Amino acid sequence: MSELIRLEREGAIARLTLNRPDKLNAFTLAMWRRFGEQMTALVADESLRCLLIGGGESKAFGAGADIAEFLEVRADAAQAEAYAEQIEPGLAALADCPFPTVASIRGACMGGGLELALLCDIRIAAEDARFGIPINRIGHCLPYPGLRPLVALVGQATAAEILLEGRILGAEEALAKGLVTRVVGAAALEAEAAATANRIAKGAPLAARWHKRFIRRAAAPEPLSDAELREPYLACDTADYREGIRAFLAKEKPAFTGG
Repeated sequence: MSELIRLEREGAIARLTLNRPDKLNAFTLAMWRRFGEQMTALVADESLRCLLIGGGESKAFGAGADIAEFLEVRADAAQAEAYAEQIEPGLAALADCPFPTVASIRGACMGGGLELALLCDIRIAAEDARFGIPINRIGHCLPYPGLRPLVALVGQATAAEILLEGRILGAEEALAKGLVTRVVGAAALEAEAAATANRIAKGAPLAARWHKRFIRRAAAPEPLSDAELREPYLACDTADYREGIRAFLAKEKPAFTGG
């Protein structure tokens, strides 16, 4: 099953490719399990600076879960809860990934595919991408682990529109509603996603990891403690900060080590 989610490494950048093109990358339960295993290993890798997730040669990023197997693995409430428990480790690992993540989206990005994309920090869509969670058509509801990121990203009104209508959104509407970060021509998608990952990887990795955590904390309603308010300044005690200043003054490219 490992070939259905292909893992590649290019220096400090990891690439996870959903690789079930004949089914538009629709996730089976076995694929979700494998995704969880790979994500758990990736987040523990201190040398990584960026993760790029895409649909490879498929015409879709991900068409959601494979409904064809639902009568076997998700036939009732008990099975649905057990199914969710098995896919949660992968999605949780992606949500809590310490380094930046980029989704490269073409074609269908539906249901579980959209849930996955929403957990990435940057979502780059081709102009032919389509988005939606039309599970009202099968009488199902989006559980809270998938609902919270959607509401946090687009707000209650747009989340209601997406779920209650079950309508499919084009790339430009998805951009206007905040589902994606940017839209590019279909032919330019892979190059733009790769360039984005490279720009991230060239930056100071500690700063990137801190920024991810600080952005999430800044959005939380609880007041910041004195220690939290001071934490961003700790970057100035790092070797990367000294290297960044040195390289800037010398008009050189910095060689960040993550120290």
